[in-house]
Amino acid sequence: MDRSRRRFFLKAGKGFGGLALTSMLSQAAEKARAKNVIFLFMHGGVSQVDTFDPKPTLTRLSGQPLPAGVGEGLITSRIDFRKALMRGSPWEFRRGGKNGLEISDLYPEVRKHADKLAVVRSCYGDAFDHAPAIYLRASGSQFPGKPSLGAWSVYGLGSENKNLPSYVVMSDGAMKSGAGAYGSGFLPAVYQGTVFRAGKSPVLHLASPEGVSDEAQRETLDLITRMNRKHFASREEDSTLDARISAYELAYRMQAEAPEVVDLGKESDATKKLYGIGEPMTDDFGRKCLLARRLVERGVRFVQLYSGTNLGDDWDDAHNDLLGSHNKMAKKSDLPIAGLLADLEGKGMLDSTLVVWSTEFGRTPLAEGKNGRDHHPYGFSMWMAGAGIQGGRALGATDEFGLRAVEERKSVHDMHASIFRLLGLDHTKVTYRFQGRDQRLTDVHGEGEFTDWLLKQS
Repeated sequence: MDRSRRRFFLKAGKGFGGLALTSMLSQAAEKARAKNVIFLFMHGGVSQVDTFDPKPTLTRLSGQPLPAGVGEGLITSRIDFRKALMRGSPWEFRRGGKNGLEISDLYPEVRKHADKLAVVRSCYGDAFDHAPAIYLRASGSQFPGKPSLGAWSVYGLGSENKNLPSYVVMSDGAMKSGAGAYGSGFLPAVYQGTVFRAGKSPVLHLASPEGVSDEAQRETLDLITRMNRKHFASREEDSTLDARISAYELAYRMQAEAPEVVDLGKESDATKKLYGIGEPMTDDFGRKCLLARRLVERGVRFVQLYSGTNLGDDWDDAHNDLLGSHNKMAKKSDLPIAGLLADLEGKGMLDSTLVVWSTEFGRTPLAEGKNGRDHHPYGFSMWMAGAGIQGGRALGATDEFGLRAVEERKSVHDMHASIFRLLGLDHTKVTYRFQGRDQRLTDVHGEGEFTDWLLKQS
């Protein structure tokens, strides 16, 4: 553990304490199923009844209103559950893998890996606007300012590679939640996500300016560090300044390793084809997924990928054009995700890497206008793969219309607790002292974690 990280842990009761921390981290390493996490977040809200939660009754009754009382108590911003008509899925669901897990034609490539996927069809939340819902899925709270899952993960486990960030974020552009979705909140700022850009140059300025030697750069950085440390001496509660000092050092070390990491030219043509790199629809997300594999391969603890942007190109276009938005966004992500699963398995990395697919909420099983679906947090889907998870199965269920999670209902805190356990962490013990109490990712929740089901042999 590096000195700055140890100082944060041991300072004035900030979370753990000395021997307890060392013991817990040691136990985490022994119990962990996953060493790394790749979290695939579908930005904008994916329709559960059109992807991973088939509803034959909804399809049969498509065009009719809900039976009286079925939608009672549900609210949304754009439709009235008492008047809107049911809308069956326009996509066919087909069985994939040996276990016959049903997945729609939106994800035909992912369906080929159905036996790797453990689908949770009974997710629910209480936020039906994008930003609060994204915060909720990211941090366990629908209000900004709380540490993200990625930040908590690297706070609890650290990084395996001192020359690369421990938490990397890649998005398509502006997000409805802003950077708070991958922030460190009240944790020391050093644990926030490091953003890699889209395209062929994820990290800028990796090379030293022309005419500047490594020795000269090192001397300059040492001078800046001495000045910053002197300034920091009277401001030790300001984790932002310490994070900035650490960032200078990390940036210097990244110059040695990051150029090789982001150089996808060293990958074979077959591997690039696996991810859809070079094809117009899949190139961008394919590059992100391949880079995610290369990062975890080199010890990066947590990689977060976002599919969709706040600039009119995301899953939320389903408000007015369900067919157009979901066909487009699924086409962009289906092959790259399938390629990631295949590549991780082929390299023997899937057993130590947890892959998570999620979104902030689902879409209404009822029609919005002629060709849309509204936001829907009352029942939606996610899935996990890797890390010893037994796939080809679904946990929980929504009702026959896809309205509410009714069996094995799982909150975001249950999801976070399960991810922590797969990482070898106890969500009740990873704490940080803030505002007079020991804060944790799951707060006072997480009783419904479902790790035992994920790992259970079918």
